[in-house]
Amino acid sequence: MKTLKTTLIDFSINHYRLATLVMVLFTVSMSLFFPWIQVDTDPENMIPKNDPQRVFHNLSKKEFMLSETVVVGVVNEHDPDGVFNPETLRHVHELTQFAKTLRWPDESNPGNVSGVIEVDMVGPSLVDHMHQGGPGEIRFEWLMSKPPETREAARTIRDKAYSNPMLKGRMFSEDGKVICIYLPLTDKHLSYRINEELSKKIDSLGGKETYHIAGVPVAEVAIGVEMFSQMGIGTPMAMAVIFALLGLFFRKWRLVILPMIIAMFSVLSTMGLMIALGFQVHILSSMIPIFLMCIGTVCAIHILSEFFDVYTDEKGRKETIRAVMDELYVPILYTSLTTAAGFASLVFAPIPPAQIFGAFLSTGVMIAWLYTVIFVPAYIMMIPKRKLINFGMSAMQKEKEGLLTKVLRATGRMTFNHPKGLLGVFVILLGVAIWGTTQIHVNDNYAKRFVDTHPIRKADIALNRHLEGTYTAYLILQSPKADSFTPDMIERFSSGLMKYAESIQTEFNNAPALARGIVRYASEQAGHIQSKKDFLDTMAKEVDRRAQTASDEDFYAYDELHTTIGVEKEKLKAFKRPEMLAYMAGLQKHMEATGLVGKTTSVVDVVRKINQEMIDGKPENYRIPDTLQGIAECYLQFQQGHRPGDLWHMVTPDFMQANLWMQLKSGDSSAMKSAVEAVDAYIEENPAPFNVTHRWAGLHYINLVLQEKLTPAMLRSFIGSFAVVFVMMVFLFRSLRWGLLCMVPLTITILTIYGIIGISGKDYDLPVAVLGVLALGMAVDFAIHFLQRGRVYHNTTGSWEQTNGHLFGEPARAISRNVLVIAIGFLPLLIGPIVPYKTMGIMLFAIMTLSGIVTLLVLPSTLTAFENWFFKKPETKAASTAVLDTSHK
Repeated sequence: MKTLKTTLIDFSINHYRLATLVMVLFTVSMSLFFPWIQVDTDPENMIPKNDPQRVFHNLSKKEFMLSETVVVGVVNEHDPDGVFNPETLRHVHELTQFAKTLRWPDESNPGNVSGVIEVDMVGPSLVDHMHQGGPGEIRFEWLMSKPPETREAARTIRDKAYSNPMLKGRMFSEDGKVICIYLPLTDKHLSYRINEELSKKIDSLGGKETYHIAGVPVAEVAIGVEMFSQMGIGTPMAMAVIFALLGLFFRKWRLVILPMIIAMFSVLSTMGLMIALGFQVHILSSMIPIFLMCIGTVCAIHILSEFFDVYTDEKGRKETIRAVMDELYVPILYTSLTTAAGFASLVFAPIPPAQIFGAFLSTGVMIAWLYTVIFVPAYIMMIPKRKLINFGMSAMQKEKEGLLTKVLRATGRMTFNHPKGLLGVFVILLGVAIWGTTQIHVNDNYAKRFVDTHPIRKADIALNRHLEGTYTAYLILQSPKADSFTPDMIERFSSGLMKYAESIQTEFNNAPALARGIVRYASEQAGHIQSKKDFLDTMAKEVDRRAQTASDEDFYAYDELHTTIGVEKEKLKAFKRPEMLAYMAGLQKHMEATGLVGKTTSVVDVVRKINQEMIDGKPENYRIPDTLQGIAECYLQFQQGHRPGDLWHMVTPDFMQANLWMQLKSGDSSAMKSAVEAVDAYIEENPAPFNVTHRWAGLHYINLVLQEKLTPAMLRSFIGSFAVVFVMMVFLFRSLRWGLLCMVPLTITILTIYGIIGISGKDYDLPVAVLGVLALGMAVDFAIHFLQRGRVYHNTTGSWEQTNGHLFGEPARAISRNVLVIAIGFLPLLIGPIVPYKTMGIMLFAIMTLSGIVTLLVLPSTLTAFENWFFKKPETKAASTAVLDTSHK
């Protein structure tokens, strides 16, 4: 290490132009790759493509022809008839017609078009009004074939809409204040473009209505797009504040600009390297510049602060910077290594973008360290000596008596005179913090990543207040397509076939004899059959084969036998069976009763509505038919309407899978989790009448999957990183007790921050989880500087009292400057409309402030209270100033 240290310092001081050139050339070469940047704002890609739950989600979308949907809500709270007035319905119709045009050539598939899927759009002019046309007859007509011209006509549309339970709470609110248009998309990434186009059209409509555009894809894509754009605003603002604060401390703009250069070059090199290696820039990766600016600035400020405090004209640049680098090389190296180790642990997370984020951020940390070590001395050597006249603490004696210096001296005296009292206070606070961590609520919600005044957040609040929920999850019920064949099936089949043959013997005299022939054939085939479906298919084919050579009378008898086999085959289709639909109806009723789900929709509702209108249209006949044939007739009748394809969004054509739509009023992943647990509990307590499995799909559920993968992954990464950092501290100090002491500020900082999060009710989401890993490196940074420099000084003096006074001079000033610069510098992130950036600003402020305070209060108090435990009384004053002294364990 010493060889590397000497080599790097000598190279940067003696060959400063070459050192600068190397850094500039590497940065420029990496920056050349920026035109090839690929941005991925899809949070779904945080889950591996081969993840079973993501695979099932995509398969379900294909099976049920489902698409991600944008919801356009029209609200009218001023008209006595709500949205059901001529003007509002005219605007809704016009907006619906415009939405149909939102289609463009598909760049990825030439010859195809992308955008809104017109055939699956839902709106008042695009759905059927189902009503009785006569006994046993049902009629389908458009709910709103054209905009009404009178209030009476608008109210008629309202009454028709209210007669269909499937539309209530979804397309319009029960209070009549909201009506929605649902726009399925060929690609959810078009939602941002769709949003912009709709907003332009809405601005031209006028009227008293309020328009809202919502939906999970809108929030997901918008947060990605706006985070990138916000970075272009928030980051420069943060750097401007940091620049101003550095100017306040160091007074020389030539030196003040140095940390900015380190940070900027580190970001360009790291991001350029990531792009050069072919990695996409994901939402997580977009945070790399912010983190690197923070980390890169910290290291440079430590060196500048020390250089500022010890520089004199007599020593000059070369001697001073060499002494500074010699003293700070090890602390800076270890703080960089611990920070890099914290982020590198994310490589083991089961989330691809987190792996990329961790790998390149840890790489960027070490790039920033290397740039700091070789460029800071080189840059200082390039400053003409005359430009440093009146620079430094010695030239500004008044600075020593400034507010910061006075506060630090008083703090040092307090930690020396009242160590146990201070430690007692922190123990109490730590106890409260530990309790607070038990209150942490793990949750994520993409709509909540926008401030309450943002249009997407306002839409989320308004629509979910009136409707039964705009967040859709799909509960997929699956019946095995091939039940295992058992020998008793032949016995039941034979018995049923013979009974039926005997029942038609008066019309077809030879029917029992023909049936016995089929029964014998069935027994012969028993060893070759794999499933019940295969068995029935085989029997049906054999009946057809025999019918081809039979007499006319026997042909018709075989036809009857074929029909009864067909009925048995239909019974295999679980979602044509009354018992199964009744079970689904019970599940839907239960879920709505829990309050976890606002509304449920399935084929059960289709069947009940069709059955009602086929009988007499009365509410008491809104029920499931008692027979399979009755249900089959309802399915057939529904397909006579204008939207027959809607049936296949809820059930597969083989009727072996059903899709139960669940609308949730909250986008919280915790709400989705509660719904999943409620379904599991219901199915466990109330087994389905047939062998049916259940799984989930839909973006809202996928967000829960991501959250459940993210939380334990981040926790494992944090624990692993904590262990790695601890081992590194033990290695640095060659002492278990000093290693433990160095971890105290980190532990208190993390527990306090998480305790505050738990007590305040703030959700533990993705930004908080990622920033928790950042705290590992940042919080231990100050402790390393404080303890390592204190040990070196104590080796010289042998007196903790003198060491304490020394530590609350330049070392404490460097720590305080770093705290103030970074904590205040990133507060401009609070200005934007993106909550993750606000969280980042608050967390960075908290991490820097708390770790700085704990370092300057707890560590010296601990060393004072337990001086004999940490420092052995030397027989003679140690003369060594070695960085690592194994005698002090």
